[in-house]
Amino acid sequence: GCEKWKTQCEHCPQKRKYPSSFGLDRSYKNYILKKKIFTSIPYMVLVPVSNWLDGIIEDSFINKYPRKIIHNGIDTNTFKPTQNEELRRDLGLQGKHILLGVANVWDFRKGLEDFIELANLLNDDEVIVLVGLKRGQIEKVSGKRILGLGKTENTKQLAELYTLANAFINPTWEDNFPTTNIEALACGTPVITYRTGGSPEALTSETGFVVERGDIAGLRGAIDTIRSRGKFLYSSACRERAVKMFNKDSQYEQYIQLYEKLLASK
Repeated sequence: GCEKWKTQCEHCPQKRKYPSSFGLDRSYKNYILKKKIFTSIPYMVLVPVSNWLDGIIEDSFINKYPRKIIHNGIDTNTFKPTQNEELRRDLGLQGKHILLGVANVWDFRKGLEDFIELANLLNDDEVIVLVGLKRGQIEKVSGKRILGLGKTENTKQLAELYTLANAFINPTWEDNFPTTNIEALACGTPVITYRTGGSPEALTSETGFVVERGDIAGLRGAIDTIRSRGKFLYSSACRERAVKMFNKDSQYEQYIQLYEKLLASK
């Protein structure tokens, strides 16, 4: 929420966040140093991973450089519809309507508190499954119609969880272009996300829903819409969009073409 980066950082309001400092505030000098270094490079093309981030760059001191948007890519041969009914039984999810959330680090920015609030609106046959929680967080959410899990053993198991889910929910408050959205799409699962950063850019009206940040009722409404229509109404479009737009091979090829173009013009 801080926009001092547009003009001059000083008196940093997030000094105790990553990277944390409990003493000196070097934000003023850091800003000047970064501006000097980043704007001294004579030959550079910036690659924002979302349209949103491209707009952010336009407001920054590095806006003089040419840019090419290349969205993140994933391995669509790994992230694909992967059925595992044994996993459903092992997790005690038989007969449950599954709402999945995945994050590498769970905190306010990733919407953990929003999931806890959403759990209060669930029906008896609905459950939220959160992947990537720490032990203390698992204890915090237990008994709230939330099944808390640690990190998966491998990407195949993660693909199985995406496939089991009836909807993937990403109530993120800060993000560039989350790969979890496109991993879910690649597994044929529709996505519900907040209108945050580049997160909505992965979706179309055929593959999910975008709601305003903090709108828990909006999340509930999107869940109801997907449930009434049925997940499989969305699955083919989700998979097709992921393969067409976010396959890692085609995304990497754009980088290679950019490098070759720069080398040739150099």
